[in-house]
Amino acid sequence: MSTSEKSYHHGDLRAALLKAAIELLESGEPFSMRAVARRAGVSQTAPYRHFADRKALDGAVAVQGFQDLTADLAAALAGAPDGAGPVERLGNLGVAYVLFALKRPTEFRIMFGNECDDADAERVLAAQGLHAVLDDVLAEMLPSADVSHLSLAFWGMAHGLAFLHLDGKLRPEDLGEVEGRVRAAAAAVLTMNALPEPDGARVVDSEHIAGLSCM
Repeated sequence: MSTSEKSYHHGDLRAALLKAAIELLESGEPFSMRAVARRAGVSQTAPYRHFADRKALDGAVAVQGFQDLTADLAAALAGAPDGAGPVERLGNLGVAYVLFALKRPTEFRIMFGNECDDADAERVLAAQGLHAVLDDVLAEMLPSADVSHLSLAFWGMAHGLAFLHLDGKLRPEDLGEVEGRVRAAAAAVLTMNALPEPDGARVVDSEHIAGLSCM
């Protein structure tokens, strides 16, 4: 075992490999198990102690991304001033979501680029934790609202804006303008929620909505 590998203990090697993988992805350099090992300063075989193959490493990167994004959302809520209303608090969530995508675009695509796989329990739980932040704050702020549908609408708005920026469909702007766009969209979602439902509106199965959480 090399000196570098000996310095990793009690799970530190796995964390170091994940950190190296995320940095490598966002650098735009060629990505492989060997490249991750090289960046982490360990032997070429070291990653296989924790990840069976590239797919397993990608899954772990996605889980880390969901956990980090969930933490960013929680911090955005905590940073809202006392007495902040739904528009400001949901705006904070939307801004945190989009800025995460802009800061870590390659990882963001890995997080949401695969079909739902119920067999990957860790990834499913991490994704559900992300949705729980939004569901909980909506239930708290708007107890009379249809939380499942409003949550889907808000997530769709933030997720769509994130990918519109990543894919270059929205012109390059400074972060202040991006934030303004996201906050305006969040306000629009809440405004639409206040409108009366038209006659004959189709009701979406809430179980189907819940199934989207596995990403």
